[in-house]
Amino acid sequence: MAYWLFKSEPGTWSWEDQKKKGAKGEPWDGVRNYQANNNMKAMKKGDLGFFYHSVNEKRIVGIVRVIGEHRPDPTDEKGKFGLVDIEAVCDMPNPVTLDDVKGEPDLHEMSLIKQSRLSVQPVEPDAWKKICAMGGLKKLPK
Repeated sequence: MAYWLFKSEPGTWSWEDQKKKGAKGEPWDGVRNYQANNNMKAMKKGDLGFFYHSVNEKRIVGIVRVIGEHRPDPTDEKGKFGLVDIEAVCDMPNPVTLDDVKGEPDLHEMSLIKQSRLSVQPVEPDAWKKICAMGGLKKLPK
């Protein structure tokens, strides 16, 4: 299993919006960055990701699961980019802020810090476990 981070502006698509979709999930569309698209191409069903509110909040608020692998994004008129489907798994009991991540020496190599504008990014397993602990998750989602 691989781990990811999905960034969204809460005014455009929030964690609450994602949760309302339930088990049917929602396509993660609109990505127009080649590196982020390549990250989505690498995703497999069952992979987990952090749901991150960007802009003013800058915090991890939930956990999602990939339920549909990469396919063409119908919102891309040029046909260069794709999407994956994700479903909400659980809330992050204590949202983990960007400042929290920056303040943790073990997380200084995360893409969230090094490539802060990348909308879909990988998360190393050790960083995943650390952030889940920081967020107060008693049991890691599977």
